[in-house]
Amino acid sequence: MVPSDVQVHDLIGIGFGPSNLATAIAVDEHNARCQRVEDRVEALFLEKQADFGWHRGMLFDNATMQVSFLKDLVTMRNPASDFSFVSYLHAHDRLADFINYKSMYPLRAEFHDYLSWAAGRMRNRVAYDHTVTDVVPVTGPDGEAWALDVIARHAGDTRVFRARNVVVAVGLESSLPPEVTPAERVWHNLDILHRAAAFEVAEPRRFVVVGAGQSAAESVAFLHERYPSAEVCSVFFRYGYSPADDSNFANRIFDPAAVDVYYDAPADVKRMLFDYHRNTNYSVVDGDLITDLYRRAYQERVLGRDRLRMMNASRVTDLRPRPDGVDLVIEHLPSGELTPLAADAVVFATGYRPVDAARLLGATEPRCHRDDEGLLRVGRDYRVVTDAALRAGVYLQGGTEHAHGITSTLLSAVAVRSGEIVASVAAGLAERRPAPAAATRALLATGPRS
Repeated sequence: MVPSDVQVHDLIGIGFGPSNLATAIAVDEHNARCQRVEDRVEALFLEKQADFGWHRGMLFDNATMQVSFLKDLVTMRNPASDFSFVSYLHAHDRLADFINYKSMYPLRAEFHDYLSWAAGRMRNRVAYDHTVTDVVPVTGPDGEAWALDVIARHAGDTRVFRARNVVVAVGLESSLPPEVTPAERVWHNLDILHRAAAFEVAEPRRFVVVGAGQSAAESVAFLHERYPSAEVCSVFFRYGYSPADDSNFANRIFDPAAVDVYYDAPADVKRMLFDYHRNTNYSVVDGDLITDLYRRAYQERVLGRDRLRMMNASRVTDLRPRPDGVDLVIEHLPSGELTPLAADAVVFATGYRPVDAARLLGATEPRCHRDDEGLLRVGRDYRVVTDAALRAGVYLQGGTEHAHGITSTLLSAVAVRSGEIVASVAAGLAERRPAPAAATRALLATGPRS
């Protein structure tokens, strides 16, 4: 039981990756603008990790971001914020150096350090090592659920946090083919750096990387460099890696204004726009990386030392893990030719999927409305449509591509998206809280008399 005098937060964030980190900053900056204490948003964020981390297993030394540094946690919402990437550079005495770097795309390791720097400044708003297990509606005497109890495990105990609103931002999880199970020598690329660090084979003979997107190409490049005596086989359905469309006009699909266009469009138009612009983000590779891999393959062919092997228009038809490796069969789709391979490890760079918010909403999920395809109905402000008796707000950071378009899980719109969620939460709180009495309003306007 939760005591009646338990603290009620205006907002509890589930997950503390980049999306809810941006939400925390938006809350902080909203509160700084409030002239009245009662207009502020009291927020707390719960994160299952012991500390902040964002795809640590893919922080290759030479990997760069695919989005401009201006699409950081705040700039698109508040260019004057001191949580910007530029402010981070200034704080670390690297601003002039970065300007001379002449790139819009920082190293991924550097951007991760920026996110960690921002998260460190928000440490008072987050409780780490808290794994949320359920979200339970709190029903009043009138039958309306005015709040939500967020249940979390911490250090072997169960803790309960009460909130008027929750925002779920639990990010992405690795996606493997249904017939594939992770094993000692069968990896997902999300963990490739951790796996390689623990890999005890001094001179492996062969790696196989399955997939055709950016993560697959980066994994191929990494293994090719790290293990100079090993063959690296890249297996994918396509004839060749496809370049990401980052052209000027296509990039407008990531503009904040594009979310309004997409949200208001008919369902068939949404699907059309999504399909047309999949190549801005899905199963595509940075053009410079494609060129680099081709250069390596050509150089090896000239020198007669082929280690980088492109097995295009192909798929894995059989996979059998062993304690010391993996046996697999590759089918060349145009010819049907089967090639047996013995690999020291197989890396599946087969993408990610949004974590299903319903898994965390638990007891609250039945009150959330779904569309004809079984997807959560979501308002333009990212609030889930719920039963009228559920007055507490449920917001989603991610998992709303069907409603808001291709940016809903990406960094491109994280600053604006977070600001819109905080604005919606603040507006809802203002409607429920009584306005101050006339005398109080006058005192607030004129200040106390001496």
